[in-house]
Amino acid sequence: MEPVMIAPCGMDCELCVSRQREKKKCPGCRGGDGHKPAGCVNCVIRNCARLPGSGFCYDCGQYCARIKSLDKRYRTSYGMSMLDNLEDLRTLGMEAFLRREEKRWTCPHCGAMLCVHRDKCPSCGVKWR
Repeated sequence: MEPVMIAPCGMDCELCVSRQREKKKCPGCRGGDGHKPAGCVNCVIRNCARLPGSGFCYDCGQYCARIKSLDKRYRTSYGMSMLDNLEDLRTLGMEAFLRREEKRWTCPHCGAMLCVHRDKCPSCGVKWR
C-alpha cells in the first residue's frame, strides 16, 4: 500500500474494484484521469476547492454532506468508514495507518489484497465477509 493511493476522503484506492480489475485499471483518486470512472473524475470531494494543504478532508474543519453520505453508504454496504479512516490518518500518521490497513485488508487464506466492494477474495475466492 502506498500513500499516493489514499484518497482525500480516506478511501484506500488499492481496495477498490476499479483499481483491482485487469483491464483499464483506475490509477486512484490522486492519479491521472485516463482510465478513471466518470464518477471519480467528477467527484465533489476529490475536486473540492477547500481541500487543505494535507490533501485530506480531516484538515478542512468540517465534513461536508457528501463525505458524510459516502461514509454512511460504505459503513452500511462495505463495513468501512471514511470518517474513521480520516481520523486514524490524522492521529496515527500515514505509515501506521498503511500498516494497519495492510493487515486488515489481506486475505487470511491466501495473503492477497482484498477488495472492499466484494465479499470474496479476488485471488482465491474464499468468502471473507
